[in-house]
Amino acid sequence: MGVGLWFVVRDLHAHPRDLRAGVFGLMLAEATLLALVFGVAVSAVTSGVVRPTALLAQVPVAELGADTRLMLSLGAGLYEELLFRVLLVGTLAWVGRRLLGWRPVVAGLAAAFLGAFVFSAFHYVGPYGDPFRVYSFVFRTIAGLAFSALFLLRGFGITAWTHALYDTFLLFR
Repeated sequence: MGVGLWFVVRDLHAHPRDLRAGVFGLMLAEATLLALVFGVAVSAVTSGVVRPTALLAQVPVAELGADTRLMLSLGAGLYEELLFRVLLVGTLAWVGRRLLGWRPVVAGLAAAFLGAFVFSAFHYVGPYGDPFRVYSFVFRTIAGLAFSALFLLRGFGITAWTHALYDTFLLFR
């Protein structure tokens, strides 16, 4: 959080007039619309590829308080996007372009596919990981592809807000 705050303060000092409240409103509106579209589209594509067999949420999140569920949703949007999109997909795309000499589109596609696979697989690791189910793995892979594409096309802010809002809509439906 300290590093993130440092970046914000640095950018505010470097470009004091570039930060406008209206931009954040537009970002929120775009992310809200994308979260709704992603929810429907990713579910539809997954159901077209794999027959639905189980619910995605294996943890009894309904038993948690509303404030805890909200923090879970917002936290996943922020931290998963930082880890899987910024660090993993960003680094893989950079390696593809700089070290392997791939064109930006090829590097981005390879990074998005590999990042989506890793993103999905990560949900089954460790004592708090979900039990493996083909449907949930495919769903998360497709969602990872969608979020990776959004990150490569629109950047971290829109992607993190879209993911956080999608998770919030899912937990509070």
